[in-house]
Amino acid sequence: MIQTLKSYFGYESFRPLQKEIIERVLQKKDCLVLMPTGGGKSICYQLPALLCNGTAVVVSPLISLMKDQVEALKANGIEAGALNSANDETENAEVRRACVAGRLKLLYISPERLLLEIDYLLKDIQISLFAVDEAHCISQWGHDFRPEYTQMGVLHQNFPQVPIIALTATADKITREDIIRQLHLNEPQTFISSFDRPNLSLAVKRGYQQKEKHKTILDFIANHHGESGIIYCMSRNKTESVAQMLQKHGIRCGVYHAGLSPQQRDATQSDFINDRIQVVCATIAFGMGIDKSNVRWVIHYNLPKSIESFYQEIGRAGRDGMTADTLLFYSLADLILLTKFAVESKQQSINVEKLQRMQQYAESDICRRRILLNYFSETSDKDCGNCDVCKNPPQRFDGTVIVQKALSAIVRTNQQIGVSMLVDILRGTFSAEIVEKEFDKLKTFGAGRDIPARDWQDYILQMLQLGYFEIAYNEKNHLRITESGSNVLFGRTSAPLVTIVRIEKATKQKGKKPVIEKELPMAMPATENESLFEALRTLRKDLASQEAIPAYIVLTDKVLHLLSISRPTTIEAFGNISGIGEYKKQKYGKDFIQVIKQFVDE
Repeated sequence: MIQTLKSYFGYESFRPLQKEIIERVLQKKDCLVLMPTGGGKSICYQLPALLCNGTAVVVSPLISLMKDQVEALKANGIEAGALNSANDETENAEVRRACVAGRLKLLYISPERLLLEIDYLLKDIQISLFAVDEAHCISQWGHDFRPEYTQMGVLHQNFPQVPIIALTATADKITREDIIRQLHLNEPQTFISSFDRPNLSLAVKRGYQQKEKHKTILDFIANHHGESGIIYCMSRNKTESVAQMLQKHGIRCGVYHAGLSPQQRDATQSDFINDRIQVVCATIAFGMGIDKSNVRWVIHYNLPKSIESFYQEIGRAGRDGMTADTLLFYSLADLILLTKFAVESKQQSINVEKLQRMQQYAESDICRRRILLNYFSETSDKDCGNCDVCKNPPQRFDGTVIVQKALSAIVRTNQQIGVSMLVDILRGTFSAEIVEKEFDKLKTFGAGRDIPARDWQDYILQMLQLGYFEIAYNEKNHLRITESGSNVLFGRTSAPLVTIVRIEKATKQKGKKPVIEKELPMAMPATENESLFEALRTLRKDLASQEAIPAYIVLTDKVLHLLSISRPTTIEAFGNISGIGEYKKQKYGKDFIQVIKQFVDE
């Protein structure tokens, strides 16, 4: 396993959970994998595909994503191909022949095409494993539900002996259960990697008007001179107006939304991937198929509709593990419009609830990373130090007694209540439902009369964000106490809460001026030479142009930084750099060594 990892991918060790997942797949057993974007999901099925006889079939929702993955595999010397509607019939026929002849180790295929081929091509080839990528698309609870994915249950019906690995970067508990049920996974093991992306800084700007937003964006991009970034907007018109504003200021910028022709969208994506433009202004239609490793920043011009969408979109920055910045603008106008969309949607209750959690994230005075982690059922006992709340911390107090009152009320109702009922119990409100259920006889009834209802809402929101309880969306939004909550309830730990300052908050928002944080320094030693890095980047661009592939597929930014620090002058030393496999060592080593030697001599 290690030898194959080093030979093809250039790494000498696995990231957390990768080894265990690969071993599980090699044992022909099903599994569900949750890993953040850039966490190394692809290796979990690509490596077993290399170690097993036959072809691994990878179900992928987007043509652009398949193209990216196939190019990256070929750049590592691995035989791979894709069957999709973007190919002409000659290309698809060649891919089929390669599969039947056993030449391909990985075949990428869309769910629609898979259903067409299940009784034909797939029955004629030896399949080593099925990998269902972006598996959250299968669930109505997921943020990117796709009806054609729901038929993927046919895989185990037709190929009961072939293992299935389902992979996603974003899925809450309900979505995970749905994925397992719909794919008919057989006694699957679920692997949940940490959702923490410490290399991403998180910041929110509230209540900005258009003029303030534009100034902030221009300052932000100036801090990221020449670095790739994405600006997500809610509407097509907004993507175009923001792009025009940037172009007026000399920034190379493209537009991407569903109203453009496929050719226009493909052109924008190609320009961005190949670094011909610096910025893409896009609706959420953009990015799912982007494997570009050197996106250094993501801005949300408008509030996203859910934390899953937000997390996946910011995850497109810093995929190479190096420092990247994210910025979210939040306004009441966005909230009103998104609420209208959610209420009018087919899944009203789910979409409204998900939007409320996104709103809570944007309004919070608690470490934003802890809120994100908690949403995906991962708790952290310390603040991150890399979000705007941590950098400008609010005043806190010991709120243990307040938290204990709320958690006690939840326990005494057998965890069968939602937030509004909890507030009514704490405030001692004699509503018809409370009297009917005899909650007015509870010991905690009226235990929080001294705290206004509005403040209770705020404190309960903080408790949710700190991970003291979670909401069971599939059980009438009832509150469930977590292990962290039990520790506070029974006095094993204290619970700090943020002091509520209503008047100051309102004043601060009104007269607020945009402040841009200084860009975090790259996570690299100071011995790096900038002119050598630029020379290596120029060489990479030239090599990529010759092969008509994106520059980051030749070598990532991270590898270029490592080369400009260690400055290897032999092919063997070049091959020892993390991220350079045997194939790339032989293919590119001579060219890069020549540039490094020239720099060292000078």
